[in-house]
Amino acid sequence: MIAQETSREALTETLPTLLRDADGPVFREPWEAQAFAMTVRLHEAGCFSWPEWAETIGAEFAAAKDRGEADTGEEYYRYWLAALEKIVAAKGVLTTDQLLMRKNAWARAAERSPHGEPILLAEDEIINEESSER
Repeated sequence: MIAQETSREALTETLPTLLRDADGPVFREPWEAQAFAMTVRLHEAGCFSWPEWAETIGAEFAAAKDRGEADTGEEYYRYWLAALEKIVAAKGVLTTDQLLMRKNAWARAAERSPHGEPILLAEDEIINEESSER
C-alpha cells in the first residue's frame, strides 16, 4: 500500500494541473477516475515512468492549445485518456489496432446495456473482436 500511495503522490506532484481539492484528485465522471486509476496501475506495473507520462500528457495539452481549443477544464480527462492511449501504444502495451478493438467491443456492450445499469464486457467479446479483425 505504501508503494501505491507513493506512486499517487509522485503523479500529483509531477502533474500540477491535475484537478484536485484538499482530499486529492477530483473526477466529474466515473470514467475519469478509471482513466486515472489505469494510469497509476500501468506506471506501478513498470509500463512507463512518471517523467515519460508527464511528457506525454504535456504534449497532449500543448497539441490541444495549438489546435486552438479553449482550456476550460472540461476536457482535461479527454486529453488524459488520449495521452494514455498514446503512451500505451508507444510502449507496446497494446497496439493502436488492439485499442480500437477494445473501444469497439466496449461501445457494443454500452449500446446493449440498459440505462443506469453497469456495462458488462466479457473477455470473450474482446477475443472475438480481435479474431474478426484478422
